[in-house]
Amino acid sequence: MTQPPAPDAPTPPESAPQKELLQFPVDFPIKVAGVNEDGFVHAITHIARQFDPKFDASTIELRQSGGGKYLGVTITVHATSREQLDDLYRALSTHPMVRWAL
Repeated sequence: MTQPPAPDAPTPPESAPQKELLQFPVDFPIKVAGVNEDGFVHAITHIARQFDPKFDASTIELRQSGGGKYLGVTITVHATSREQLDDLYRALSTHPMVRWAL
């Protein structure tokens, strides 16, 4: 039989509450990069709207690589939870046109 911890014993890390780094809801920027080809920005916009129905495409920022082969796209979504952001990152990262998402 195990004894309960003493009242002044430190709390083990696994039972300590997780402190959320973000305060939700929050407008959250995400950078996405891929090959600069037709349909890339549309695909990113479509995914963003799946997770943020009020996503404003006019806020998209674009940046071409020096040689023009790649395109960086920054989207800002209205995030309401960590789960929403995790799901959005998964959707972006697994899209065939996306090289990476940060």
